[in-house]
Amino acid sequence: MLFVGAGPGDPELVTVAGKKALEMADLVIYAGSLVSLEMLKWCQPKVRLVDSSGLVLEEVMEYMTTAWAKGERVVRLHTGDPSLYGAIREQIGRLMEEEIPWKVIPGVTAAFSAAAGLGLEYTLPEACQTLIFTRASGRIPVPEAEDLAALADHGASLAIYLSASLTEKVSVDLAGAYGKDAPLALVYRSSWPDQKVVWSTPGTLKRDMAGHGLKRQVLILAGPGVEAVAKGLSGERSKLYDGAFAHGFRPAKTGGGS
Repeated sequence: MLFVGAGPGDPELVTVAGKKALEMADLVIYAGSLVSLEMLKWCQPKVRLVDSSGLVLEEVMEYMTTAWAKGERVVRLHTGDPSLYGAIREQIGRLMEEEIPWKVIPGVTAAFSAAAGLGLEYTLPEACQTLIFTRASGRIPVPEAEDLAALADHGASLAIYLSASLTEKVSVDLAGAYGKDAPLALVYRSSWPDQKVVWSTPGTLKRDMAGHGLKRQVLILAGPGVEAVAKGLSGERSKLYDGAFAHGFRPAKTGGGS
């Protein structure tokens, strides 16, 4: 039983291992609301395809366990990377109860494809060394200690998922930590052909989202790395390539920085 990360949308961002798994599958259960159908063209003509967007957990597991009992090769295709908002633990738990072996093939999450498109470095020397993946609390709550305002207070880079409908809360929480005029990158459907990047601020977030018709599938990026891109700043040099800095593969060279 294989869980495969489909990546953020562009089929070319699927790993080689993920592509091979699809090519060999007898049954593919995919998240139809988010996964690009283009990658399903790699499957064999005889493959059975099941869209899980309208299913509940028990129905998904019935497909998986029944196919496994028949000796079929099953791929559970998740968007992005399965470890991030992928709800795989509950599925793996059921497989373990049935003593069915499983394996996870990782994928590229939207925060990384978005950073690639923007030329964004989340971890800038002497400015930020932490990236937080999170979401705002809405219909599905988050633990109290992980409230967005508390996380934003760290001043780290933030990649905020699943929060396009919660712009009022996001605006207030980010303004309190970064300021109402801090730059935000709103990335709609990262890596898809219709990808859109909108620059915003905590003070204008709700207006900018509405003005561009962004209602879902929007990744909200904030923090020092986003500010560096927005303002065209290069930031401090890293020690890795600083000539005055020695490490295990290179002695210090005179005239560091030259």
